[in-house]
Amino acid sequence: MATKALDLFQAYSQDKLPKEGGYIVSSFFAAGSNYTRYEVVAYNNVKSLYESDEGLTFQTDGNKLFVLVEPPGYPRKYEEPVSRDRNESIPHRFSELDIFTAKNQAKIMVSKEPILTYSSFTILKPTGINFSLVFYNLPDVLASLLLFFTETLNKEAAIPKIDAKHGAALVIEGLKKFTIW
Repeated sequence: MATKALDLFQAYSQDKLPKEGGYIVSSFFAAGSNYTRYEVVAYNNVKSLYESDEGLTFQTDGNKLFVLVEPPGYPRKYEEPVSRDRNESIPHRFSELDIFTAKNQAKIMVSKEPILTYSSFTILKPTGINFSLVFYNLPDVLASLLLFFTETLNKEAAIPKIDAKHGAALVIEGLKKFTIW
């Protein structure tokens, strides 16, 4: 069976990054809370790639989608996500997000439209329990991402399973809008 996903920095160090492009999913978990941010970046036609102390920089265009999971007791829930503290923000206002409220009152917010990154983007090195995975652009990549988001929303962000499936489907709908393919 072909490899579907690998840790991004492991793939880079072992020269296993997909040259034909792929999807990079990075997670950012808040300490002591289920507040979670995800960034999904699709890339294609990499001109160059280099690692720094900060992370891995891709010299290419990309599409980026943001996912935010807000637990029910989040104290700043009325503040626009773009205006929140650096470690809790995404570059969107509520009006730019598809928002789904789970049965446990947690909210899953997904970019309505992907953001195009011109010329380059950097994936930060994960710290603590955060991670960055690269998904190979195989024919079933969206099915793999759907399963991944269903599981991580349920297990890592404490979203009930049925609602995690709905949230994951919102992410896949956003990924279908990517234009770099």
